[in-house]
Amino acid sequence: MSFFCSFANITVVDSKKIDHEAVIPPETLNGLKELGLFGIQIPEEYGGLGLSNTMYARLGEITSLDGAIAVTLAAHQAIGLKGILIAGNEAQKAKYLPKLATGEHIAAFCLTEPGSGSDAASVQTRATLTEDGKHFLLNGTKFWISNGGWADIMTVFARTEVVDKDGQKKDKITAFIVERAFGGVTSGKPEDKLGIRGSNTSEITFEDTKVPIENVIGEVGGGFKVAMNILNNGRFSMGSAGAGMIKKLIEWTSEYACTRKQFSRSLSEFGMIQDKFATMALNAFVMESMAYLTSGMMDRPGVPDCSLEAAMVKVFSSEGSWICVSEALQVLGGLGFTKNYPYERYLRDCRILQIFEGTNEILRMYIALTGMQYAGKILTGKIKEMKKGNVGVVFEILGKKLKDSVVKTVDFGLTGKDGVVHPSLTESAKMFEQNAAHFGSTVEGLLYRYGKTIVEEQLVLKKVADVLINLYAMTAVLSRTSRSISIGLRNHDHEVLLTNTFCKDAHFKNNFLLTQLQKNSPENNDANIKKIAEEVLAKRAYVCSHPLDRTF
Repeated sequence: MSFFCSFANITVVDSKKIDHEAVIPPETLNGLKELGLFGIQIPEEYGGLGLSNTMYARLGEITSLDGAIAVTLAAHQAIGLKGILIAGNEAQKAKYLPKLATGEHIAAFCLTEPGSGSDAASVQTRATLTEDGKHFLLNGTKFWISNGGWADIMTVFARTEVVDKDGQKKDKITAFIVERAFGGVTSGKPEDKLGIRGSNTSEITFEDTKVPIENVIGEVGGGFKVAMNILNNGRFSMGSAGAGMIKKLIEWTSEYACTRKQFSRSLSEFGMIQDKFATMALNAFVMESMAYLTSGMMDRPGVPDCSLEAAMVKVFSSEGSWICVSEALQVLGGLGFTKNYPYERYLRDCRILQIFEGTNEILRMYIALTGMQYAGKILTGKIKEMKKGNVGVVFEILGKKLKDSVVKTVDFGLTGKDGVVHPSLTESAKMFEQNAAHFGSTVEGLLYRYGKTIVEEQLVLKKVADVLINLYAMTAVLSRTSRSISIGLRNHDHEVLLTNTFCKDAHFKNNFLLTQLQKNSPENNDANIKKIAEEVLAKRAYVCSHPLDRTF
């Protein structure tokens, strides 16, 4: 705990100056290095702090108070050196991690290119094996690289020629550890960004950069999996980071709301202002609940795959943060719009969260399709049996549909004498069970209706993802609050209030989304949305005539 207090009390961080000058001062970077913050999750044997995912998330609450610093640290270790950490061999770890842990060397993650953003498989940077077989020559340009202007060590993804089992030559992605000292590495000028202005973002060009074959991470041709594992494991901390920022905003804005007078009353007495503080408190509570549930699972032995959960945390938290910062700014009115206060900076810094580490659109696709995989496998097996003439499977499906239409109550065993949810949360647990059961039958119906073409139904998948995110959020708050009550944490009655309020709202949203997903649902507007978009994009302009136009 003393470590966190030391960091929280750093006085050298002048966020306003960092934002204005678009650079983090050397003394601030040195202070971060002295605290070991460039090696948070690097094992102690390599000179790092060796902290768990949970402790990394806890630090994220504090570093998030300055967006530029948060991004610089995250780009270095959450993605920049993560490949070495999770897929590198012992020689690579021993060679690179010690200097990366101290911050003597800074890391960057080089995947995005001018022609490939979210489509990681379409990178064009190429690595060609030299005639002596000892090096790869790297050529290409990477775009939007955080720490790109000053990184010493880069994880770079490039196309390489590999021979498959059938003897056919194919291009596959390979991950490389590239040192700037290898030569042929040029960084462009820093991007002039809307937010996180103090962080360094630039393009990097590689021209015949000579990379030893020993610097391949994993195996040749296995880079796509390495890239996905790096990105999938780095998203969970956005929940704790967002919550840390929102909690600080609540402190600042509540002081203003309670002391500012309008119409002879304090702002805090007005219902619409109260609604904003409830929104901020609910979002912060749900974000940190999701983040720490996920980090706890990631810290369990065996390194479980929590990529789905991490993606859900990222989507919920990035969008919730944007809403909350906007609400905080609104409480201050015109004052919040000025650069004299940090609200406009937080608003600008926040906008990137929905874009980097996988856009929320791409992640919603991933969440929905990954969440439906298991149901798809079960359903495929049943369909195969039906085609074989297995009448028993037919009757099983018909019987289930009949039972579902008659039995309206659902019981997953969360409540009652042997339930795991505290009695004060019974109603919320029942709402969760109803949504979960309805979701299961809805997904089955979607798979029957669309089959493999479901991957093309993005508006459908968006709704599926949103329900899944809400269900995971409900799981997180029910679990957290039940624990708080059981061990007697202070203010657990407020947690009960937050949990019941969120679950009620999520239950309503889920019901509406699930209704829209039913076949021929009158609530579903997808066809109209597609048609509007088609007509606008066909003209590449707003279609309607001006309201002042005349035909006479």
